[in-house]
Amino acid sequence: MSTLNNPLRRTRAVLTVFLKEVRENLRDRRTLTSAFLTGPLLTPLMFVMLINFTINRELDKAEQPLKVPVIGAEYAPNLVDALKAGGVLPQPAIADPEAAVRNQEVDLALRIRADYPKAWRRGEPVQVELIYDSSQRDASTPVERVTKLIEGYARVQGAMRLVARGLSPATASPVVVAKRDQATAQSRAVLMFNILPYLFVLTLFIGGMYLAIDLTAGERERQSLEPLFANPVPRWKIFLGKLAAICAFSTASLVICLVGFGIVGRFVPAEKLGMELHLGPSFALHVLLLQLPMIVLLGSLQSMVAAFAKSYREAQTYVSLLMMLPILPSVALMVMPIKPQDWMYAVPLLGQHLGILDLVRGTGVSPLHLAWCLGGSALAAIVAAGVTMQLYRSERLAISG
Repeated sequence: MSTLNNPLRRTRAVLTVFLKEVRENLRDRRTLTSAFLTGPLLTPLMFVMLINFTINRELDKAEQPLKVPVIGAEYAPNLVDALKAGGVLPQPAIADPEAAVRNQEVDLALRIRADYPKAWRRGEPVQVELIYDSSQRDASTPVERVTKLIEGYARVQGAMRLVARGLSPATASPVVVAKRDQATAQSRAVLMFNILPYLFVLTLFIGGMYLAIDLTAGERERQSLEPLFANPVPRWKIFLGKLAAICAFSTASLVICLVGFGIVGRFVPAEKLGMELHLGPSFALHVLLLQLPMIVLLGSLQSMVAAFAKSYREAQTYVSLLMMLPILPSVALMVMPIKPQDWMYAVPLLGQHLGILDLVRGTGVSPLHLAWCLGGSALAAIVAAGVTMQLYRSERLAISG
């Protein structure tokens, strides 16, 4: 009976601390707001609103008539007519188009040189100038649109010249590239929704952040850790109880976030871009599985960092700096677009990032990659929890000031 009682007593002590912390923090409005409202609910709403705004704005710019100042329109009336047929509205010439573009008065301007008619009659190549500023994000769509219209006009005129000389238009294209895009509508969604892994990890981080600070630095500042440590309960049990409470709040935060994305994700007009986005129950369960060891790892790291702080405010500063950690994989993959290797799935945060992108792409996470991801992150979580457990054994932790 005594051997059976020991595990039960250990579990009961951890459970007692867990229930105590959960019950107390459910009354804390700040903790509830950060764990269940700020991150999990506002993140999906803000994300969908931003995506909808971006997509609709770009599509409107691609479909609406485009006003472009044309310098020298009288030298190429046929080209101007072709632009009009493509939805471009030529505007009167401006004196200094370069300055107008730099000052963001216009997105782009078209200049047709005075020698255009003479070169055209001789059958020589002619040149037109598109003046734009590539540093302006609004300029990319109009520039691409006008460029395609001019190139299309050039191909038609080139084919007509060959026909006039008794030659086949195919003579000018001895090699034709046939593109066979293997991307599916769902796999293309990665191009636009590759920020989702970062949002999920950020939700986890915020969900447990205030609780981790309060249960360590907050109680230390309120001088309630010392009487808690005076109980005949091993420190590691107290830590595990507190860690379990942090993980519970983080998990609940992620679940709410996944449900939110599953609902509002239906309102993302991905089909307008030829994409498919599936954020249903299967996606949510797989994300939750991938993030399970990360929940423990982040909770342990937050507790560890908060243990070095002497006050709640100081702990907020330290933990806020730790918030930069989840963004590293996203930044690394954007700066260095490398092909994922098997070992990368074993790296905490990076493995979760790659796994979630596989889910968004529709290919799913292979058993090998899942094992690497869970194993690598679980090992890191055990190490972080062990280090934090050692900090809890220090008498200095219970002393404020």
